[in-house]
Amino acid sequence: MVAVTVIAVAAGAAARGIGGKRPSTPARSKLPPATAQVTKATLTQTERVSGTLGYGATSALSVPTAAGGGAGGAGPSGTITWLPDPGSVVSRGKPAYKVDDKPVPLIYGTLPLYRSLSAGFTGTDVKELEQNLSALGYTGFTVDDQYSAATATAVKKWQADLGLTTTGTVDPSQVAMAPDAIRVVSLKAGLGRPATGDVLTYAATVRVVTIPLDVGLQSLVKTGLAVTVTLPDGKVVDGTVQAIGTAATTNDKGTTIDVIVGLSDPNALGTLDNAPVGVMLISGQATDVLVVPVEALLALAEGGYGVQVVTGSDTRYVPVKTGMFANGRVEITGDGIAAGTMVGVPA
Repeated sequence: MVAVTVIAVAAGAAARGIGGKRPSTPARSKLPPATAQVTKATLTQTERVSGTLGYGATSALSVPTAAGGGAGGAGPSGTITWLPDPGSVVSRGKPAYKVDDKPVPLIYGTLPLYRSLSAGFTGTDVKELEQNLSALGYTGFTVDDQYSAATATAVKKWQADLGLTTTGTVDPSQVAMAPDAIRVVSLKAGLGRPATGDVLTYAATVRVVTIPLDVGLQSLVKTGLAVTVTLPDGKVVDGTVQAIGTAATTNDKGTTIDVIVGLSDPNALGTLDNAPVGVMLISGQATDVLVVPVEALLALAEGGYGVQVVTGSDTRYVPVKTGMFANGRVEITGDGIAAGTMVGVPA
């Protein structure tokens, strides 16, 4: 039971009118000026952070060293005779550059070729090569870790299509490797220069948002988390956290880790590149709770908060415990408070 003291200010004496009649006083209603219904809802607290829309981090594409039959040792480097234009996209099977006027095709993978492959070899690098051959449409072999005679036959067909000598053997210097298709950012080598070292730098072909996230907010993100991204023109695009860095960077703005966000609708991005964006992260969530407008809360004289429950023409004050605040609403619990309860909202 809560005792509520209502302090009213009244005149010290009632003036009487002519003939002893008391002036009329309008009746005062106990009802609040407005009401709101207690509802069940999910409250979500958010944290806005800044990011940059672009093609992500850049990497270098280098000329591999010729392996010489799998035994190691450098072969002749040759001369760079063709390079792609910055901004162009190179996909699987297409030339990443040319050496001595011969194409060096791009293949996808994460394990660099470290030896010359031919019939009889086994290993993860063999499987990676066969996966690329299969994706390029070459058949007649089983994609596994065995470089069979059938694999060598498929390699010869591939080499013939590229205009190369059909040896059936693949040397590391004959291919370029990246995890996926690449977008050329800058050229590091020049035409007529020896085919050694870094040839170009590249980035991904799909734009992402890179967030230098303060390490104190790291608990707010996880791979697969849905976020919203606000573009410079105010347009909002849905996104998903794709990767979270493990190496922290410290500068005058603090210590951060890179968080990569993929976007659901690349067409909404227009031509934006290297553009600042805002990213909304979920910092807290209360699911299926009772909520009222924040304005419905009343400070109680004995401390804490309460609400004015309205039932017909009657009202009563009920103390409540508050939970999450979000978007102008607050989670409450209290005696007799349920979905559909009407509460007063002060003017």
